[in-house]
This record gives sequence, C-alpha cells and structure tokens, in this order.
Amino acid sequence: MLCEIPGRCGRAHWRKATGAVTNGVASIRQIPQGHFAPDFRNLGVVLRILLLVNGFAALGAFARNAEWSRLPQELVELAALVEPPLIGALVLFYLLQPALRSLPSALCWFAVAGGAAVLAAVFRLLLTGVEADGGAAEGIGHAAAWGALAALLVLTYFGLRDRAFSPAVAEARLMALTARIRPHFLFNSLNAVLGVIRSDPRRAEAALEELSDLFRVLMQENRDLTTLEEELALCRQYLNLERLRLGERLAVKWQFDQCPMDALVPPLMLQPLLENAVYHGIEPGASTGEIAISLSRRGDRIAIDLANPFHGERRHHSGNRMALDNVRERLMLFFDLEASLETSVSGGEYRVRIRVPYRHKARPA
Repeated sequence: MLCEIPGRCGRAHWRKATGAVTNGVASIRQIPQGHFAPDFRNLGVVLRILLLVNGFAALGAFARNAEWSRLPQELVELAALVEPPLIGALVLFYLLQPALRSLPSALCWFAVAGGAAVLAAVFRLLLTGVEADGGAAEGIGHAAAWGALAALLVLTYFGLRDRAFSPAVAEARLMALTARIRPHFLFNSLNAVLGVIRSDPRRAEAALEELSDLFRVLMQENRDLTTLEEELALCRQYLNLERLRLGERLAVKWQFDQCPMDALVPPLMLQPLLENAVYHGIEPGASTGEIAISLSRRGDRIAIDLANPFHGERRHHSGNRMALDNVRERLMLFFDLEASLETSVSGGEYRVRIRVPYRHKARPA
C-alpha cells in the first residue's frame, strides 16, 4: 500500500499507542537479573562463543607445544577435535534456548556444562571408535572434562559481561541517547502554533495536544521494545507538527503493505531519522521535497528503508552523524549484532537502510 500519511490520527488511538509495551514484550534487559544464561539464538552471542572457545583451545595448543615446526599440524588436529562438538553444542542450545531460559541459574549452568560434556564425549567416541584400547576411554573422559570446562568458561564470561553491562548501565545509556534528540523542532513547532493560533485556533489546539503527546513519549524510560504500529503513530504526530510549519513543502510517502505491524522495534527509532530527513533534506530546499519510507518483512527480518533529498556536502549533512549514531547504539543495545544500519548517497538522495530481526508481541492465550 502506497499512501500519503493522513493529516491526523485519532486521539484515542494515539494515547493507546503511546503506552509502554510490557505484556510479553522483550525489554532491554535481555537476560533477567540474576540469570546469566546467554541467548544462544543471538548472532553476537554465537560469534563470541566461537571466538572464546577457539581462542581457549589455541592457547592450550601453544601451552603443550614442544616444537614450533609441529604447531600448525597440532592446531589442525585440535580443530578436528574441537569444531564438531562446538558446532553441535551451539545447535543443541539453540534448540533448547526457551527451556534453558526458564531454568534457575544453577540448573541452567548444569544443563549447559553437562550437554557440552556429553557432546564432546560422543564426538570423541565417534572419532576413536569403540574397539580401541583402554586409552580411548581415558581420552573420552578427558574430552568430556574439557567440554564441561569450556562451557563453564563461556558461562562465566557471559555472567561477568552481564554484570558489567547490567540493566542499570544499559538503561542509563538509553536515557542518555534519548536526551540527545535535537530540541529544535520544539521551538519550530511552538512558532508554527503561534502563526495559526488566530487564523485556525482549533488546529493550534490540536497541534499543542500532539506536541504534548510527543514529549510524553520522549520523557518515558523507553527501555521496552515497542510495536511498529505504535512507532508509526509517533511518527505521524511528529510529521503533523512539521507539516504545520512547512506546509506543502513536506511530502511523505510510506510503503508498508508487506510489513507486519506487530513487529517489535526500539522506541524512538524512526522519529530521529525523520527529524534528520526534515532538517537536512526538506528545510534547505526551496521547493517540495519528498521523504520516502519503505517497510517490509523479508523472512525473519524487518527491512526499513528511508530516503530524502540530498543537497550536497556543503549543507549541514555532517549533522546526520548524531542521529544515526543514536539509532545505531539503540539497535546494538536491543539486538546486538543481529541488527544493522547503513547509509548511502545516490541519485540526489540520502538513504538509510535498517535491518532488524522480526520479533513480535506475544499474543494472550
């Protein structure tokens, strides 16, 4: 559906949309307090586990090496022993992630360490065979012990990391990011209201209500993911205020027929980008400028593409960096390495591409 954003959205719908999403919605607290099991379905977690375990194995190979000439061969042999159970463990814990997250910390650690030990022993048994001498049994026991030790090392690392980036620290960073949003549109909006307060008092009153609603959202804690529907309602309020000031110079088109509105995104993700597009793409132009936004679902990911006019580096496009860094940090806080933000300039347009994993609000049973 390709459509112009309507001039106003219902007051009741907007006030409902501005409420925090708390029922069944993921928070920035990705790991509950006191629970140190990593999210084995998170790309960043998987990459860190691969680096940590392989680094641990490489250090062991260096420690036991007696001849430097044999080190490459020993590393290859060690990789043949380490990689199969490591990949198997990642697949197993990916499948068991919901069950692991429901366990108390002690049981979760026991399950992860035990699962890693069993997988290490099974793969060692497959490599050595059952017909080998008594040394094979000892080797299988050593493999199980090293598997459990590697799992405990990983869990300890993520436990320390979780404490270092505790919810209090993450929420403080998120609040600081929220405070960076430029306040210039507040003054512009107030001036626009003053400009129509005599000629159209009802519109001026509605604009003040919209401004109040918008700042109510800005002053919330914003530590929970919000639905895309609610984020778009916030953007409509913002664009209504800017349209009051810019009039026909501001044209906005949305394409979102392929995007589920229950998709969860960081709060205030699109509004700073729209503000950026207005400030850098519409205001410097003398004629009508268009902001185009496309939202779609592509498999298990949500794709968001935003384009606005580009007026050259001599304009204040260098100021784009603050809003972009703001959103990029939000994506990192909520989604780690699973989300991305890229920018480009082509055909006289400044483009922003965002990709986030598709997560949705849990529906009541």
